[in-house]
Order: sequence, then structure tokens, then C-alpha cells
Amino acid sequence: MNVIFVLIAFSSFVALIFLAAYIWSVKTGQYDDNYTPSVRVLFDNEVRKNDQEKTKDEIN
Repeated sequence: MNVIFVLIAFSSFVALIFLAAYIWSVKTGQYDDNYTPSVRVLFDNEVRKNDQEKTKDEIN
């Protein structure tokens, strides 16, 4: 029975350590995405000039 209490206490302690590490990482900006905005422009979709014009394959 004592082993269960020790395991619960130890697992709670480890969970608190991971929670503190997560809170620290969010506060220090570890999850800020600085890379994607700089390359987002490179993957911009091109707009068709005329949606009205159809090729022969699209008509048939």
C-alpha cells in the first residue's frame, strides 16, 4: 500500500516538473513561429487571369 502512495507522489512531482517546463517555454516564446511568415510569400497561390476562358479539354 505504501508503494502506491510513493508512486502517486512521485508521478505528481514529475507532472509538476513537466507543467513548469511547459509554462516556462510558452512564456519565453519557444512556440513563436518566426520561420513560416518569412516563407509564406513563396508559396502564394497564383490567381487565374480569366476564369471565363476554357481550354478545349474543359469544353469537351
